[in-house]
Amino acid sequence: MPRSTSLAERERRLAAHRDDERLTRQRRQQETAERKTRQQEHLESQQRAADEQTAVVQEQVRGLEEVLASVLPLPPVSFDRLMVTPRTPAFDPGPLGAAVPGPEWSDFAPARPGVLKRLLGGGARYKRQTAQAQDRFAAAQAEHREHETQRQRALAAAKAKYHGKLSEDRARAAARNAHVARRRSQFAVGDPQAVEWFARCVLKASRYPDGFPRDYQVAYDPREHAVAVDFELPPRRVVPPVRGYRYVRARDAIEPLPRPEPEIRSRYERLIAAVALRTLHEIFGATAPDVVRVVSFTGYVTTTDRATGKPLRPCLLSLSAERPVFEDLILADVDPPACLEGLGALAPEPAGQ
Repeated sequence: MPRSTSLAERERRLAAHRDDERLTRQRRQQETAERKTRQQEHLESQQRAADEQTAVVQEQVRGLEEVLASVLPLPPVSFDRLMVTPRTPAFDPGPLGAAVPGPEWSDFAPARPGVLKRLLGGGARYKRQTAQAQDRFAAAQAEHREHETQRQRALAAAKAKYHGKLSEDRARAAARNAHVARRRSQFAVGDPQAVEWFARCVLKASRYPDGFPRDYQVAYDPREHAVAVDFELPPRRVVPPVRGYRYVRARDAIEPLPRPEPEIRSRYERLIAAVALRTLHEIFGATAPDVVRVVSFTGYVTTTDRATGKPLRPCLLSLSAERPVFEDLILADVDPPACLEGLGALAPEPAGQ
C-alpha cells in the first residue's frame, strides 16, 4: 500500500475519533445541563409546594384573627332582610319556541320539460312526476302539521309548568313573609318565642370559617329583657398547629414548622373571646333596646377527658353585658381577652383540651 494512502487513512481515522470524542463531550454536557435543569425544576417545585402549604395556613390564621373585625362593617340582620322575594325568571321555551318551517313545493316539483321533450312524450311523464310530487308534498305537509301540533302542545305544557312553579314560589314566599311579619309583631311586644326565634335567625346568618360548629341555644327572659346564648365553641385544634412549611434541600423533604404551644393557647383564648364579643355585637345590633337590654353568653366546647377518655363539654367562658355598656365599646380597637376581662367575664381553665 502506498505510504500516502496509509497516511491519509490514519488522518481520516484520527479525524473520526476526534469527531466521536467531540460528540461524546457534547452529549455529556447536554445530559449534565438537562440533569441540572431537572434538579432546579424539582427544587423550585418543592419550594412552591412549601410556600403554597404555608399560604394555606396563613389564610386559616387570618380567618381566625378576623372573626370579630370581619363582621363589624356588616349591616345587622333585620326582619326586612328575612323577607324573601320569589324568583321570577323569564320563561325560556328553548327549542320549543321556534316553529320549524313547513315544506316548500319548490323542493318537490319536478323540472318542467323543454319544448323538444314535450314533443317526444315528455309532457305525459311530467304530469305523472307532478302528481307523484304533489302526493309527497301533501304527505310532508301533513307530517309537518302533526309535528307543529305536538310542538305547540309541548310548549303549552312547558308554559303551564313554568307558571305553576312561579305560583308555588310566590305562595312559599307569601307564607314565609307572613310568618316573618307575625314574628315581627310578636317580637315588638316582647314575646319570648318570637325573640328567641329572631335571635336564632341572627346567629344562623353569621358566617364563620370552616371547621366551626354551628350549635347554639337561645333563651329570653321578658322580665329582665335578657337574651341568653349557650354557644358551641370551636375546639383548640381549629388553631393550626404549624406556622408554615419549609423545604429542606438536604433531605429533599417539606417539613412543618411547629407553632409553639404558648402561641396556640394565646390564639385560642383570643379567638373564643372574639366569638363571644361577636355574638353580643350581632344580637345587640339586630334587636331593639326596649326588647333586649342584656345579652349573656356561655361558651362550651365538646372535647374528651384525657384521663378517662370520656366526652366532656366544659364551659370555657361566660359573660353578661348590658346594652349601654357594650355599645360604648369601640370593638374595632379592643383586645378581645382584655375586653372580656373588663366586662367581668368568667373563663374557667379548659379541661381535656
